[in-house]
Amino acid sequence: MILSGLCYIVVNVLVKILGQGPDQTIISGLQKYPIPEIILFRSIITFVICYAVIKSKGIPLFGNNKKWLVIRGVTGTIALTLYFYTLNHLPIAIAATIQYLSPIFTVLLAIFILKERVKLIQGLFFLIAFLGIVFISFSKYLSEDESISMINPWWIVVGICSAAFAGMAYNAIAKCRYTDAPITVVFYFPLIAIPIMAILTAFEYVVPQGKEWGIVLVIGVFTHIAQIFATRSLHSANTATVTPFKYLGSIYAFVLGLFLFDEVLSLYAIAGMFLIIVGVLGNTYYRARTIKKSGQV
Repeated sequence: MILSGLCYIVVNVLVKILGQGPDQTIISGLQKYPIPEIILFRSIITFVICYAVIKSKGIPLFGNNKKWLVIRGVTGTIALTLYFYTLNHLPIAIAATIQYLSPIFTVLLAIFILKERVKLIQGLFFLIAFLGIVFISFSKYLSEDESISMINPWWIVVGICSAAFAGMAYNAIAKCRYTDAPITVVFYFPLIAIPIMAILTAFEYVVPQGKEWGIVLVIGVFTHIAQIFATRSLHSANTATVTPFKYLGSIYAFVLGLFLFDEVLSLYAIAGMFLIIVGVLGNTYYRARTIKKSGQV
């Protein structure tokens, strides 16, 4: 899970660099890329890898539970698109931490989709997490330090929407758990994303030059590696044991945002990030323990 988090933070940094283009000073001579184009290149790489694996294993290309596979693809595409936009408009640590709200929305949506029951203590964890959002949203206005990075509440809302769609995607994945192979579930993301992003990219396509091809390739490959590491860690150990290591990503993002993008966060924003992680971790731990006791593992 630690390696997965490192891979994801590399992807996040490169997405932010391409999204800012000449406005950033980390890698000189880059063009500014529209978010749909970045997602398009990422999706093409994922598509090629998934297609090769599916064909080599003789798995049905389009799966069995097509309704929920399509829902997974659509909601996953929306979630990633909104998330990449927040990376460009919020400090990277804030964008990454808000995305960690997705397990909260996974549980809330599971009440209706999977008929899952939510205990009172989980409601408390939800409240703690959303209290963290409030801290982050108003952190700039609560601090008198002029060096603090601006955090636009609008992009906080966009980040929350991204987490909500990610939560829906996770529920769709759960619906396909016993009907389709994991690689098929992953395959439906690029299957949906490529045509949508190709249409959006057609209006403002930027032709990659030189080292930009390498950056695009790293984004696609590292995303796939991160997914593999995360899946293996969740399959080989208890969810409540390995999940906390996922949130080390907030620390990576905080450090890299400070030194690479000069993103300075107030103590209120840091406190908000901490509350989100506590709320999400508390819910994850309690949910995993409940499932284990009920024998649903």
